[in-house]
Amino acid sequence: MFASGPETGHENSGVSGPLLIPMRFVWPYGGRRVFLSGSFTMWSEPIPMSPMEGCPTVFQVIWSLSPGYHQFKFFVDGEWRHDEHQPFVNGNYGVVNTVFIAREPDVVPPSFSPETPGRSNMDVDDAFIRSEPVPTISDADLEVSRHRIAAFLSRHTAYELLPESGKVIALDVNIAVKQAFHILYEQGIPVAPLWDSRKGQFVGVLSALDFILILRELGNHGSNLTEEELETHTISAWKEGKGHLSRQVDGNAISYPRRLVHAGPYDSLKDVALKILNSKVATVPITHSSSQDGSFSQLLHLATLSEILKCICIHFKHSSSSLPILQQPICSIPLGTWVPKIGESNGRPLAMLPPNASLGVALSLLVQAEVSSIPVVDENDSLLDIYSRSDITALAKDKAYAQIRLGEMSIHQALQLCQDANSFNGQRCQMCLRTDTLHKVMERLANPGARRLVIVEAGSKRVEGIISLSDVFRFLLGV
Repeated sequence: MFASGPETGHENSGVSGPLLIPMRFVWPYGGRRVFLSGSFTMWSEPIPMSPMEGCPTVFQVIWSLSPGYHQFKFFVDGEWRHDEHQPFVNGNYGVVNTVFIAREPDVVPPSFSPETPGRSNMDVDDAFIRSEPVPTISDADLEVSRHRIAAFLSRHTAYELLPESGKVIALDVNIAVKQAFHILYEQGIPVAPLWDSRKGQFVGVLSALDFILILRELGNHGSNLTEEELETHTISAWKEGKGHLSRQVDGNAISYPRRLVHAGPYDSLKDVALKILNSKVATVPITHSSSQDGSFSQLLHLATLSEILKCICIHFKHSSSSLPILQQPICSIPLGTWVPKIGESNGRPLAMLPPNASLGVALSLLVQAEVSSIPVVDENDSLLDIYSRSDITALAKDKAYAQIRLGEMSIHQALQLCQDANSFNGQRCQMCLRTDTLHKVMERLANPGARRLVIVEAGSKRVEGIISLSDVFRFLLGV
């Protein structure tokens, strides 16, 4: 019953045997147990598929096929399924996917040749996936989708983001910077609003970027800030010094806004999202004051793009067909930052670093490139981890910042410190595939704490790009 045909062997044991070409089969739609079956197993022997590390909804298996035409299906949690995004036909076993392997080795595109450096002959599966035309969306459908999303966001207010219960942590501007970052670390939060009791107002926020700039300042030989002064240096003093000048950072002039970006509970969700995008901040405090001058305002919530995206996903959950763009694969729309020659590019290079790069280099890149995270990759550009701005608060543990030199500590060592830290990001490396739909990407980014997805190649986890919450909202709103 489970016998294989003479041409379907999984391994090629000798040069005189039939030509077999390794193929990677991918099921990217989740499940608990997934199997592969096809004409190459006489439809009898199920081949177990394994979830991809770091991306548990993507199952894969590599199987060697002889040249020619093959049919296959997936057996997912006891149900036969086919992948609608790959070629399929009606056959003797119902709707099945198809693949054609060229008989002559020399007709295989050079980019997929086993001899080509930097590629593996295990990547042949991309040949037939990319041969299918990528679905496109008309300008009219794009505008209709954007209009409906903008109309929804304009009708709903920030008040709807307020949880029924919870806590919001604010810091007094007169406490020491060192103490403030210990609080951020212990509470597992990346940012906190700042309260000035003298003015009776919220005057700004303290974020991981502040800690990065302080550590870089400590590392400068000509710095006026010493480790001893950090023990007593107040947030107010730091903000005053930072706000007075457009500081030269690695030769680039970077100015820091002094005014607090905030919103009211009755501001529309669209206005809140635009404030976050235009100010390039991770969160906007939702405050309310009964006085005209805004003094003695109440801090109600910290709004994020993730929360607003969740509102969009919930509202259109059962009417996704009214938004044609949701079913578009992300590789077919101008979204995110991609490695050159793969997908659409927004003109920004994708910053990546090896694990042995110094923490100082990583922090400089975060500041210079104005990005919130950097993929950490191996020599083949396969994803190992990701270093984010918020990871810097892990150095507050046991005063690690006082014992390290940024140029001597590697990213790998810095990430080891993060393993014991409270993680508010959930799973560290959140990934997706270039064939994933915009709807699927939006649902993942709507999870609490999610801020970006790394686009990887199935199997190898080679980094192909990165999509942030800001990227999604700029695309959805057309800004």
